[in-house]
Amino acid sequence: MMEVPLIWQAVKLVVSIGVVLGLSVVAERASPRVAGLLSGYPLGTAIALFFIGLEISPLFAAEGAVHTLAGFTATLALGGGYLLCGRRDGLGGVLLGSVGGLTAWLAVGALLTQVDFTRITGTLTTLVAIAAFLWLYRQVPDTQATPRGGFSWLALMLRAALAAGIIFLITGLAHVLPAASAGVMAAFPVTMYPFLVILHLTHGAAPVATAIKHYPAGLGSLLCYTLWVSLAYPAFGLVLGTLSGFIVASLWLWGWMRLQAWRTRARAAMSQT
Repeated sequence: MMEVPLIWQAVKLVVSIGVVLGLSVVAERASPRVAGLLSGYPLGTAIALFFIGLEISPLFAAEGAVHTLAGFTATLALGGGYLLCGRRDGLGGVLLGSVGGLTAWLAVGALLTQVDFTRITGTLTTLVAIAAFLWLYRQVPDTQATPRGGFSWLALMLRAALAAGIIFLITGLAHVLPAASAGVMAAFPVTMYPFLVILHLTHGAAPVATAIKHYPAGLGSLLCYTLWVSLAYPAFGLVLGTLSGFIVASLWLWGWMRLQAWRTRARAAMSQT
């Protein structure tokens, strides 16, 4: 195991905080629907896998990424558990939602670590889960979050603490866990979970339900990214593997959003005839 310079630990901290703050700004300026889609972009997972590869080895990160593909099923379970338990506004709803979501994630994640996944079976597992959760969420209404004029210091500190703490916990435990367990942990929604907590505290349970509803649709970019880096890390190394992974994920997300826009226009045209 290689010694990690202090500068890299500082970079990990800054990047972890920055991506959560950016996602929160999107929720404030755009909509929970868009933020839910972007929560499926490979932000937290990319950070976790990159630093696991940096601190341990690219081969270990690539092996773990194979199990990350299936681990996104546990992430979907977290969203479902949060949605079921966090229906109240305020801190009580956040606490209940967190307990429900984290319990679901731990239960499903523990089961996933017992399976010897391949790239194909890991991807198929999550694809089936995406289809199932999209069907389950079909009746959840869309709710717009109303901007409230900026962020409080308390909200900033909470976002920073949650994001940094989760990233450091995942990458730290990767040093003592097998690749399969580290890979499943890398699928934890590092950006999504703090975003849900902040959105819940500031806007209530309804916009949170909207973000969770649209999260499965955004997971396609995460699957593309993780599948790519599982192949690219051994072949190209961490930096090129990560950069090319973001290109692959961005192309998928661009294609998905174009498809959604086309479907919206088609439905509007049909309603006018």
